[in-house]
Amino acid sequence: MSLVDRAPAPLSEPLPARDVTFGGYLVCMGGIVWRESLRFVHQRGRFLSALVRPLVWLFIFAAGFRATLGVSIIPPYETYVLYEVYIAPGLIAMIQLFNGLQSSLSMVYDREVGAMRILLVSPYPRWFLLVSKLVAGVAVSLLQAYAFLAVAYFWEVQPDSLWGYLTVLPALILSGLMLGAMGLAMSSIFKQLENFASVMNFVIFPMFFASSALYPLWRIQQANVLLWHICSYNPFTHAVELIRFALYGQVEWTSLAVVSGFGAACLLAAIYAYDPSAGLTGRRGGPDAAK
Repeated sequence: MSLVDRAPAPLSEPLPARDVTFGGYLVCMGGIVWRESLRFVHQRGRFLSALVRPLVWLFIFAAGFRATLGVSIIPPYETYVLYEVYIAPGLIAMIQLFNGLQSSLSMVYDREVGAMRILLVSPYPRWFLLVSKLVAGVAVSLLQAYAFLAVAYFWEVQPDSLWGYLTVLPALILSGLMLGAMGLAMSSIFKQLENFASVMNFVIFPMFFASSALYPLWRIQQANVLLWHICSYNPFTHAVELIRFALYGQVEWTSLAVVSGFGAACLLAAIYAYDPSAGLTGRRGGPDAAK
């Protein structure tokens, strides 16, 4: 046998499938979540920026516009609420939006030269690796969201009861999964880190401002009907409303359906795109493309 025949397979080709136990799947997912958590802990600037950004909106923007942008009695509120209370769910969703896209930004780097380059050619299915990466990002976003809620509590921005901090957890998980899956699907399109970073701003700010995060939809409808339709079909709007109702122990069923459906569609698109035999990464000749 020649040296060429004995040469190992290139890194871009998946390794032969082996029998992987259920425990092996748990270890793999736990390792990815732990690695993402350590990265978040060590990058203190990332935590501070994720926390300071919504707090600036809460302490400065909301305080300045409290008298101008009053909020009527709308579900789930049973009485008039301060403007700070109204925008709090939108700021929580903004934290998850930034975290989901930043996590996908690191995915672009890891896919080329990082640990994900090795994992993508491991015996584990790619859909499982992507789901593990998604779960890791959601775990980090939960820490950021509850850190914001803890600070907002001392600003008298809180639900009616302490149970709201528990009932909002499923909504935070679902919205985090949706926004993270959207970021993963976007990361499959871009091969270079700089291209994806530049596009993030064109996604984050339109989704945030064209939603119910800062003002109720009925106010938008009075100002511009076309913009109201855009905000109504914005998935970020439904993520905000899902969190808003969950803080008060209620379920907004339309938002639940939209967040679940859009999140599942984005995840399926990401799994397809990261498939080297059919997806975009294989066609572009990336590190996970079949040769």
